[in-house]
Order: sequence, then C-alpha cells, then structure tokens
Amino acid sequence: MSNALYPGSFDPVTYGHIDIIKRAARIFDTLTVGVLNNNVKSPLFSVEERVKMLQTACAGIPNVSISSWQGLLAEYARQAEVDVIIRGLRAVTDFEYELQMAQTNKKLNPKVETVFLTASLEYAYLSSSVVREVAAFGGDIGIFVPDFVAREIYLKLRPEGVSGRAEDKDTDNEQ
Repeated sequence: MSNALYPGSFDPVTYGHIDIIKRAARIFDTLTVGVLNNNVKSPLFSVEERVKMLQTACAGIPNVSISSWQGLLAEYARQAEVDVIIRGLRAVTDFEYELQMAQTNKKLNPKVETVFLTASLEYAYLSSSVVREVAAFGGDIGIFVPDFVAREIYLKLRPEGVSGRAEDKDTDNEQ
C-alpha cells in the first residue's frame, strides 16, 4: 500500500492545488494533504480555515484526507507513516528549491521519497500569492479558485462584501 503526503500552505487552495491532489490521488492508495502551520508567515486564513476549505474542495475524492502540521516535513512524514512526499512544479525555478528540499528531507528521513508532479499547463502560472494579489485589487479570482474559496477571500480582504466580480458590482448610477 502506498501512502503519500502533499504538504503546503494552501493560503488559499487554488485550482492548481486541486489538480495536483486529484492526480496524486489516482496514483497513490491514500493521500494526506498536510496544511502547514507556519508561525513565521502571516497567512490570510487560519490553519483551521484552510483545512476546512480543503475538506470542501476534496469532498468527492475518497482516498484523500486533510490534516494540519507544524515543524519539519520529514518528521511529519514519519509520524503520518507516508512513503512519498508530493510536490508540484510550475517552472524551472520551482525545481531548484524543491530539489534542495527533497534532498534535505531524504537526509532527515531516509524512508521517504519525493515525487514531483508538473503543473498542468492551464495552471502553470497560478499561485496562492497571485490569487491574493488579484483579489486585493478587486479582480475576479473565479478563474483561479472554486467559488466558495473566492467568497471567503473577498470576505477577508473586503469585509464590506465587494468582490470584484462584475456580476456582484452595483451598476446603478444613482446620485
């Protein structure tokens, strides 16, 4: 039985993340999506909110579970009893960093292998930081994330409910 772990911040989860999750779930018997609780970063969403969004996004994938963790990835992989760490690659620049991390994790936990999945072409440009930036400037992020995630982002960034989506904007020109 092969057990894999797809770790990340997922702040927020994007269609690119969901694509990697679906593809990895077809390859491995079980896939744990691990949401990093990183005290160094200031995430838009709490760990609990990110876990909940991922649970909703992955509800139809039976062999996927969502959990959170903090600390060293190699140690989390050991505790979760996984054989493989999944990492997504969008560009060559991702590879350099991910290769270094894979080698470090292998030194810290010799039992774990890292498998790289290249981003599907339609998501190769996409990152959580791009989503946050577009949303912060009122842009439509519906093409980057599921609708329920977009709503949560807009609520966080624009508590008054302005979403940036054309259909949500007031088109009346009343004075």
